[in-house]
Amino acid sequence: MNTEEFKNHLIYEEKSEATVASYVRDVTAYMAWLNGREISKELNIMYKAELEGKYEASSVNTMLSSLNSYFEYIGHSEYKVKNLRVQQNVFINPNKELTKAEYERLLRTAYNMGKHRIYCVMQTIGSCGIRVSELQYITVEAVNSGIANVTGKCKSRTVYLPEKLISLLKEYIKMKGIEKGSVFVTRTGRPLDRSNIWTEMKKLCIRAGVLASKVFPHSLRHLFARTYYKLHQDVVRLADILGHSSVNTTRIYTAESGRIHYERIQLLDLVFDFKCRITT
Repeated sequence: MNTEEFKNHLIYEEKSEATVASYVRDVTAYMAWLNGREISKELNIMYKAELEGKYEASSVNTMLSSLNSYFEYIGHSEYKVKNLRVQQNVFINPNKELTKAEYERLLRTAYNMGKHRIYCVMQTIGSCGIRVSELQYITVEAVNSGIANVTGKCKSRTVYLPEKLISLLKEYIKMKGIEKGSVFVTRTGRPLDRSNIWTEMKKLCIRAGVLASKVFPHSLRHLFARTYYKLHQDVVRLADILGHSSVNTTRIYTAESGRIHYERIQLLDLVFDFKCRITT
């Protein structure tokens, strides 16, 4: 298999850079597993079973999606295998849920440490709900107009910047002497990527007293989604704001912790105790 040809096909299909890398990596691993054997549905079912024994179901399904895309590319859809059935988790893991209070502690820590860039980056993602890859569209021009035009995944959408964020970013732009283009860049002038931001955020964890498992760039997008939904209860509008094609994806973002559910069912007050003797 020529992975370069498959890679070029994915690029032509306008897949994101991360998707291209993931698909090529998964197909390369599959070919190494085959070890010269011819592709067959039977072998693919065996490979699926081996993956299931090593990885979580969601990870297995991601790998299978890569392989199924490849099978379609080579014109053999009959080799495709079905994804594992995964029951959606109603509640999120509290050890992975970044709360608003913890978000504030991270920001305060960054500010006190003089980490101006990550301080502004976190607030931009947190208050707009954008993806890390979309930070590049937060430009000097967007800050001045209050509107960022975001494109990606063959879609475009308008992102409105909160007034407080605009004031904050204008101060940052002035301090850094940025005249045009993306506000958040590396020393070489390249847009910040997920790795840059993740590393800076992790450095804040210990001082802020926040679990490292909660701190990653995408958790800020989740925090935005949960906060917006709690206030407005409009999942359809939220899907548009986040740039989701499916509301089902948005529902994952609005999942709450089991603790919140516990507190809510207490408020239902549907248990009565008349101090009577219960007999069978």
